[in-house]
Amino acid sequence: MMIKILSILLLISSVLFANEITAEELKANAELKERQRVTKVIEYVRTLQNLENEISKEKVWTKSYASYMTSLDVRNSLQKIKKRIKYLKNKAKKNLSQQDELNALISKERILASQIEKLKKKNTAPFSKIITPPSIEDRPSISNPFDIFAGISLKKTLTSGYNDYIKRKDELTDLIIILEKEKMIYNELTSIDVDNKYDIDSSKKTKQLERFKTALDTMSVTAEVYQKRLEILEININKDIEVQVIKLGKIGVVILIVFFVFFILRLFVKKYITDNERFYMANKFITFINVTIIILILFFNYIENVSYLVTILGFASAGIAIAMKDWFMSILGWLVIVIGGSIHVGDRIRVDMDGMKYVGDVMDISLLRMTILEDITLTAIMKNRRAGRIIFVPNNFVFTRMIANYTHSSLKTVWDGVHLTITFDSNHKKAMHLAKEIVKKYSKGYTDITRKQLNKLRNQYSLKNTNVEPRIFSFIEPNGISIDSWYLTNAYATLTLRSVISVEIVDAFNAADDITIAYPTQKLHIQSEPKQPPFNTNEIL
Repeated sequence: MMIKILSILLLISSVLFANEITAEELKANAELKERQRVTKVIEYVRTLQNLENEISKEKVWTKSYASYMTSLDVRNSLQKIKKRIKYLKNKAKKNLSQQDELNALISKERILASQIEKLKKKNTAPFSKIITPPSIEDRPSISNPFDIFAGISLKKTLTSGYNDYIKRKDELTDLIIILEKEKMIYNELTSIDVDNKYDIDSSKKTKQLERFKTALDTMSVTAEVYQKRLEILEININKDIEVQVIKLGKIGVVILIVFFVFFILRLFVKKYITDNERFYMANKFITFINVTIIILILFFNYIENVSYLVTILGFASAGIAIAMKDWFMSILGWLVIVIGGSIHVGDRIRVDMDGMKYVGDVMDISLLRMTILEDITLTAIMKNRRAGRIIFVPNNFVFTRMIANYTHSSLKTVWDGVHLTITFDSNHKKAMHLAKEIVKKYSKGYTDITRKQLNKLRNQYSLKNTNVEPRIFSFIEPNGISIDSWYLTNAYATLTLRSVISVEIVDAFNAADDITIAYPTQKLHIQSEPKQPPFNTNEIL
C-alpha cells in the first residue's frame, strides 16, 4: 500500500515539474517572436523611409499631388465650417462665446472660399497640367523658302515637347513601381502590427497609388494619340517643304539661265563696244535689267494674289509718291540720263548747287545719284579754293539745276582763253599776231581733234558755226587794250595748256620793244616848297 502511495506521489511531482518547464518555454518563445516582430517593423519602417526619400526626388509629381491633397483638405475644412456656421445660425439662443465662434467661422469661411477660387483658377485636378500634352499648333502655311525654316522649327519644338512628355511618363512609371513597393511593405506592416498604427498610412498610399495609376493610364492613351497627331503634322510639313524645295530648285534653274543669257550679252557688249564709258553704262544697264527680271520672277512666284497687291499699290501710290517724291524724281532722272545719254560715266561736268559750282569727273551713276570726283580747275582756283572732294548729285537735279557737260558724246575738247592787257601806245596788231601764232602752235593738235569730233556730231545735232581755229579778240579797256586769245584744249587738262600759253605770250610781249604789258599803276608827284624863316617877335616890337 505504501509503495502505491509513493509511486503516485512521484508521478504527480514529475507532472508538475514538466508543466513548469513548458510554461517557461512558451514565455521564451513568445518573447522571441515579439522581438522578431519588432525587428521586422523597424526594418519595414527603414525601408519605407528610403522609399520616401526616392519618391521625394520626383518633385514634379509629388508637389502636384501635395497641391491636390491640400485642395481637398481645404474643401473638407470649408464643408465642416459651413455645417458649423449653419448649426450656430439655426440655434435660437446663442451665448457670447458661440457668437464669437460664429463670427470667427464666417471670417474663416471667406478666407477659405477665396483660396479655393484661386485654386480653381490653377486647375487643381490631380496632375492636370503634368498629364496634359503640349498643344499642337495649326499647321503653318509654307508658301515661300523662309517658311521652310518656320516649319522645321515647329517640328523640332513639337518633337521636344513630345520627348518631355514621354520623359514625365517614364518618371511616373518609376514612381508607381516605388509606390507599389511601399504598398507591399504596408501590407506586411498591417499584418504584423498589433496596434494598427499603419492602417491610415496604408490607406493613404493605396489611394495615392490608384491616382498615380489613373494618371499613368491617361498619359499612355494621350501619348499614343499625340504621337499619331504629331506624325500626321510632320508628314504634312515635310510635303510642303518638299514642294517648296522643288519650286525653289526650278526657280534657281530659271535664274541661272537668266544669268547665263546676260553673261553672254555682257561678253557681246564687251566685244563690240570699245569705248570705255559706253561699255560701263551698257554694263550697268544690263545689270539693272538682269536684277529686275530676277525680282519679277521671284515676285510672280511667291505673291499668290498679284492683282490684289497691284490694287493696294495703286491706292497707296499717291501717298508714296508724295512721301518719296525726291526718290521717284531721282529714279526718273536716272532713266533720262541713261536713256537720253546726256551724261556718261567719265564725263567732266559742272553742277551748280546752293550757290556753289562744282567741276569734276563722273565716277558712277546709280539709281538715285551721280558720284563726282572734284578736280583742280579754274573754278576750284577762283571760286572754291579747294578740290578733291567726292560730290554726290541727286539725279533729279537734271530737271531743276544747271548741269554743264564739258565732254558730251565724242567731244573731248573745250574753248579756253588767256586775257592780257597792253598799253594804248603799244603795237596792238603785232601783239595780236604774236598771240595768235603762240596759241596756234600749242593748240594745233586739239584743233584737228575737234574738227573730226564736230563732223561726227553733225549726225545728231544741227551745227552752224564749226570754226575750230584759234581766235584773237581785242577790246578797249580803261587802262589799255585787252588781247583775248581763245583756243581749243583738252577738257580734262585746261589749266596745263593755259599755264604754258600764258607764259609764252608774256615772254613774247616782253621781248618786243613796241609792246608794253599794262597793269594798274600809280604815280606820286611830290612838289618841294621853300622853307619859311622862323617868326621873330623882336622885329614887331
